[in-house]
Amino acid sequence: MQLHISPSLRHVTVFPGKGVREFIKVKVGSRRVSYRMLFYSLLFFTFLLRFVFVMTAVDSIDGETKCSTIGCLGKKLGPKILGRRIDSNNVPEVIYQVLEEPIVKDELQGRTDIPQTLDEFMAEIKDSNLDARSFAIKLREMVTLLEQRTRTAKIQEYLYRHVASSSIPKQLHCLALRLANEHSNNAAARLQLPSAELVPALVDNSYFHFVLASDNVLAASVVAASLVKNSLRPHKVVLHIITDRKTYYPMQAWFSLHPLLPAIIEVKALHHFDWFSKGKVPVLEAMEKDQKVRSNFRGGSSAIVANATEKPNVIAAKLQALSPKYNSVMNHIRIHLPELFPSLNKVVFLDDDIVVQTDLSPLWEIEMNGKANGAVETCRGEDKFVMSKKLKSYLNFSHPLILNNFDPNECAWAYGMNIFDLEAWRKTNISATYHHWVEQNLKSDLSLWQLGTLPPGLIAFHGHVQVIDPFWHMLGLGYQENTTYVDAESAGVIHFNGRAKPWLDIAFPELRQLWSKYIDFSDKFIKGCHIRAS
Repeated sequence: MQLHISPSLRHVTVFPGKGVREFIKVKVGSRRVSYRMLFYSLLFFTFLLRFVFVMTAVDSIDGETKCSTIGCLGKKLGPKILGRRIDSNNVPEVIYQVLEEPIVKDELQGRTDIPQTLDEFMAEIKDSNLDARSFAIKLREMVTLLEQRTRTAKIQEYLYRHVASSSIPKQLHCLALRLANEHSNNAAARLQLPSAELVPALVDNSYFHFVLASDNVLAASVVAASLVKNSLRPHKVVLHIITDRKTYYPMQAWFSLHPLLPAIIEVKALHHFDWFSKGKVPVLEAMEKDQKVRSNFRGGSSAIVANATEKPNVIAAKLQALSPKYNSVMNHIRIHLPELFPSLNKVVFLDDDIVVQTDLSPLWEIEMNGKANGAVETCRGEDKFVMSKKLKSYLNFSHPLILNNFDPNECAWAYGMNIFDLEAWRKTNISATYHHWVEQNLKSDLSLWQLGTLPPGLIAFHGHVQVIDPFWHMLGLGYQENTTYVDAESAGVIHFNGRAKPWLDIAFPELRQLWSKYIDFSDKFIKGCHIRAS
C-alpha cells in the first residue's frame, strides 16, 4: 500500500499495490483547516497503531509479572480496549483467599521464622522472590502473631488495672487508721456535725442540699472542698455525707478538724438512719444475693483472663464487674434518697470521684418538668469515645426481657452529678422498679447486664429523666486520657469514672492535677501517710 500526497497538499492518492492504477483519489477543498487536519490525523493514527501493536506484543512476551504502560492501560480499561482480557487469578484475589483461610490453633507456636516488625517483613520480601500466595501467607502469619501478642498484652493491662483499682492504697488505709486513732484520743475530732444550732438547716429547703455517699475520706474531702470553695453562697450550702459503720469515725474526725465554714457539713453513718435500721432493706438483700451469685458465676479474675475466645474489651468489662465498688452499699444507696431525706424536696447527688469547679446553685433553677432525675446524656458530644453510650452499651439486648421492653438505640445518661426532685420521685414507682429489675438480673444469673448500679438505674428512671446541659458533668477522666487539661478545666463538674481514680497510682498525671489541687499536702495527716501530689 502506498500513500501519495501532492506538493500542494490538495490531493491525497492511495495505491493498493504495484501495477494497479489509482485506487482512491481524494480532492481536498480549499479550506485551510480541512486538508491540514486530514494530513495530521492520518499521520497520527498511523504512528499510534504501530506503537500500540508493538507495546501489546512486548507485554504478552514479558508475561503476567511485568506490565508496560499501554499494556496496563489495556487491562485497566477492560477487555474491549486493545483486545485485552482480564485474568481472574490476579494478585489481590489470591491475597484475599489466603488471608481468609483460618489459622490452626498453636500453628505459630514456637516459630522463629516469622518477622517481628514491618521492617523485618519488608527486608525479607525484598530479599526473596515470592509469588503472591507466598507473600500473603507470610503477611498473614506476621499479622496473626502480632495480634495474639497485642491481645495478651491488653488483657494483662486490664488485669493489672483491675488489681490496682480494687485494692485500697496503703496511704488511704493509713489515713483512716490515723483519723480513727485521733477520734478516740482527741475530743476536737468528735464534734457533733453539724453543731446543734445548725441542725434545723438540715431540713430547710431554702438551702442548697448536696448528698455524698462515700467510704473514702480523702475522696470525700476533695468533693467537699471543691464544692464549698467554688460556691458563690457557701453559707447556703448543706452537704450530707453518708458513710458506712467502719468509716464513720475517721470521716467525722476529718471534718471535725477540717471545717469548711460557713458551709454546713453533716456526717452520718447508714445505721444512724431510722428508716435503714428498721426491718428489711431491699437493697441490702439484693446485694447479699448478688455477692453470692458473683462468687460462683465467673470463677474470679483468673478464669476471666484465661478465656481465649473473648475480646479484650469484653474481658475488661467482666473484670470491672468484679470490682468491690459495684457491690458497695455506697453505690446502691442513692435509690433510697426519698426515704433517707423525707423532709427535703430537691437534692444534688455527688459521687466521690468528682471535682466541682463552679458554683452549683444554678442547678436549683433548672426546670425539671415533673421529672425526678436531672442528668447529662451520654450519647451526644464531641468526644465520641466517652459520649457514645446508648442503652445497648449497658443492657443485654440478646435477652428477651430486655429486648421486649427497651429500645437499644435510646440515649443513656450518667450517674455522678444528678439533680433529684424528691417530690416528683415520691409520686412514682422508681425505687420498686429498680428492685424488681435487680431481682430479675439475679434470677437470670446476671445476664441482663454485667456491672454497676447504672443499668438498673437506666431502667428504673426510664421516662423520668430531664436532660441537662453537658457543662454540668464531664465524664470519662478515669478511663481515657483523650480529654485535655484545658477542656476538663472548663467543665462545671469533672468525673473520674473508670478505673484510673485520681487517688490511685494509675491515674492520668495531667488530669490528676485538677483533683489534687484541693488537697493540703502540708496537713499533718496527709504528710504522715505520705500522700503526695504525684
